[in-house]
Amino acid sequence: MNEAPDDPGVVIGEDGLARPAWASVDPMLRDYYDTEWGMPVTDERGVYERVTLEGFQAGLSWATILRKRPAFRAAFDDFDPDAVAAYTEGDVERLLADTGIVRNRQKIEAAIRNAQATQRLRDDIGLSALIWSSKPATTPRPRTFADISTTSPESVALSKELRKRGFAFVGPTTMFALMEAIGIVDTHLIGSHRRGTSGVWPE
Repeated sequence: MNEAPDDPGVVIGEDGLARPAWASVDPMLRDYYDTEWGMPVTDERGVYERVTLEGFQAGLSWATILRKRPAFRAAFDDFDPDAVAAYTEGDVERLLADTGIVRNRQKIEAAIRNAQATQRLRDDIGLSALIWSSKPATTPRPRTFADISTTSPESVALSKELRKRGFAFVGPTTMFALMEAIGIVDTHLIGSHRRGTSGVWPE
């Protein structure tokens, strides 16, 4: 891999495409970056899944969560909020015994609590619309990874609103990561082949 001469924030891969360093080596992360990260997700199940996985990621690497995502989907009924909302203590114990996922009681219980909160939101704005309402007026234009903030005024406000609605493991940093992952903000580096491709923030 060689750094792009006009932008030290991106790395040119063997395929000639520019990516951030975190997505330039591991094939799994590279594929995730090329095909999924930053693309709009607006359906309830999809948004709930990503809220859940971002919560499980707290304190861990995203690569760890991504490798375990198939097991998470199997363990959590493909992140169907109605199914997860009905989980009992028996399900919590089942999940705590599942070596394929992150076995953390607080995070497992938060996933159930958040599914129940997602159900309640249907009578109001809905989970997806609530989270997408945090879309800012402008998006960052980072040249290097160091230029990217870990929170924003919008992620702080979203965190507060979700907590008020009964959600857990939705801190400002976690919510900013969610906003990046589902296209609410575009933090693809200037010079990356993915910059502006979501359709939400055309260059």
